[in-house]
Amino acid sequence: MTTPEHAWFKSSYSDAGQNCLEAALLPSAIALRDSKHSAGPVLHLSPTAWRPFLAHLAERGATPS
Repeated sequence: MTTPEHAWFKSSYSDAGQNCLEAALLPSAIALRDSKHSAGPVLHLSPTAWRPFLAHLAERGATPS
């Protein structure tokens, strides 16, 4: 499922090789997709699940913006 009606954005920490996720803020979820496969699957995280996801990234040194 794609979400073309929402604005997708990449982290400012994305590398030149395009190895990153894109995110879109939806009314009831945060959508994530692979930037190299924008027509591919989309992962939807609830706001409750988003915070632990960000905490996990921070622990691994991958601080998103």
